[in-house]
Amino acid sequence: MRLRPATKEDIPLLKYWDKKPHVISAGGDDDWYDWDKEIPRNADWGEFFIAEEGGRAIGVLDIIDAAAEPTHYWGDIDPTYRAIDIWIGEEDDLGKGYGTRMMHLALARCFADRRVKAVVIDPLERNLDARRFYERLGFEFVERRRFETDDCIVYRITRETFESLARKP
Repeated sequence: MRLRPATKEDIPLLKYWDKKPHVISAGGDDDWYDWDKEIPRNADWGEFFIAEEGGRAIGVLDIIDAAAEPTHYWGDIDPTYRAIDIWIGEEDDLGKGYGTRMMHLALARCFADRRVKAVVIDPLERNLDARRFYERLGFEFVERRRFETDDCIVYRITRETFESLARKP
């Protein structure tokens, strides 16, 4: 698997994935992304990646500097934190380990910056599958929190936890 920067050529696929029932149910009531504006942006606070397996796009990742992001979605957050959004595009690609591999690559990318101490995520409170997924990866519960109209659970994984799990056989 590899992560590559998302490009304008990916926009139709991302819009198609946005209409998938499993993506809609994981996304909550708020609008996620206006791909026509997000993908061409050149921001030092965030990046979009397409995950490819065997040359086929299977999912998308958004990695942001949670403190520098201009909407301040995360509020007053430590500048050493990053935030990740992740989703798999096709239902047939769920449950095959792609999400785990995507997250490992994303976390490795985040922690490659020695200034980064932790990564946060915010699955919907009702999305029990996502919550179990993050817990299996080593993320720990921080708090219940309302983001706009969505009830979410904030999880965090520290550099120390990630590195200790990466060392296990």
